[in-house]
Amino acid sequence: MGKSYRPYYPAEELLLPPSLREWMPEDHLAYFVGDVIDQLDLSAMDDVYGNEKRGQPPYNPRMMTKLLVYAYCVGVFSSRRIERRLVEDIAFRVLAAENQPNFRTISDFRKIHLKTLEGLFEQVLKIALEAGLMKVGRVALDGTKIKANASKHKAMSYDRMKDKERDLRADVKEMMAQAEAADVEEDERYGDQRGDELPAELARRETRLKAIREAKRALVARAREKAAAEGKDPKQARPKGQDQHNFTDPESRLMKGSDGFLQAYNAQAAVEPVLQLIVGQTVTAASNDKEQLMPMVEVIEQQSGQRPDEILADSGYCSEKNLEALESAENPEQRIEGYIATERQKHGEYKEPCPRGPLPANASRVDRMRRKLKTKPGRLVYAVRKTIVEPVFGQIKQARGFRQFLLRGIEKVRGEWSLVCLTHNILKCYRLCYL
Repeated sequence: MGKSYRPYYPAEELLLPPSLREWMPEDHLAYFVGDVIDQLDLSAMDDVYGNEKRGQPPYNPRMMTKLLVYAYCVGVFSSRRIERRLVEDIAFRVLAAENQPNFRTISDFRKIHLKTLEGLFEQVLKIALEAGLMKVGRVALDGTKIKANASKHKAMSYDRMKDKERDLRADVKEMMAQAEAADVEEDERYGDQRGDELPAELARRETRLKAIREAKRALVARAREKAAAEGKDPKQARPKGQDQHNFTDPESRLMKGSDGFLQAYNAQAAVEPVLQLIVGQTVTAASNDKEQLMPMVEVIEQQSGQRPDEILADSGYCSEKNLEALESAENPEQRIEGYIATERQKHGEYKEPCPRGPLPANASRVDRMRRKLKTKPGRLVYAVRKTIVEPVFGQIKQARGFRQFLLRGIEKVRGEWSLVCLTHNILKCYRLCYL
């Protein structure tokens, strides 16, 4: 006789229905996600449905939230891929308790309840901070460019718009002249139609001309808003020739990323050093970080309920205005100690000794910050910045594969980034508890 094997009867039916809780170990991430979501206030989702009795009942919002949050935790962002996992993946089936919403239902749920999902970030963050009795003291701040759901090839510069508008106007004028010359043949040409329908080619040109004119108005409005923010006369403001407008997602911008230029948003995150929890996050359409320092301080206070004592940031956040804002709070307890690089650091520069002697009396705040970071204590503090915040972006973009937003428009993108940061914090808490 040959080797004997354990029994294997794939077609045998189970005598008793199995318990879903037995399909995975008790410390599985899916159960942890389910337990966390059970602690959150989702009443805003119930309010959306109200007391409507007509039609098919919707899926339970708590189940759908667990499903979506777990999917983002394991790097599954597409609603179609989530639907496929509901058939193939035990963890998804357990969380859904054998419900199988299709991809359209999952996508609609994310859009309808985006504001509530965005608010879950604050709920989970405060639970984590309170559970660990942590204080938001030192915080490292940084931004990363994440591709928008739009192609950079669907963008057009202001100068190009003017040229294209001129060409389209000429095309439309020529085609209208041709149509007018053909009016004598309209009975034969159009039969029993009215005869005044726009030819397909003319309709396309009219539509493109209208879109370009709206894009030009948007660029003018953007230039005026920028001028007003800088204290200049908005009426005199005009877009620069290279200013661009994207026709797919007009609120996204062409930005320089690590792999070249891309149509993107600038995702901001503030991270504490103990557990690497994200304690503040938002998304901006600004291509650089110069104007993001103090807004991020306000975001941290709002989302975590605490004001940081120290902020570590790279040279993208450095300006006289920002350094003054950190120091100028009327209440000394509200002042924040800044460790902000004044320029891109060259390799080995941190090893150079701090210059001796006092700074000149007219030294700027940037000069004083430069000297501060050359001192031994300053070097030691700033050196830990990249070990706090940069790994977080690596875990989100590389380990989980979140490199492009699925939604369009800055408000929806902010909701999606909040969901990404929420799941990052859940993963950190899970690893602290079980790994």
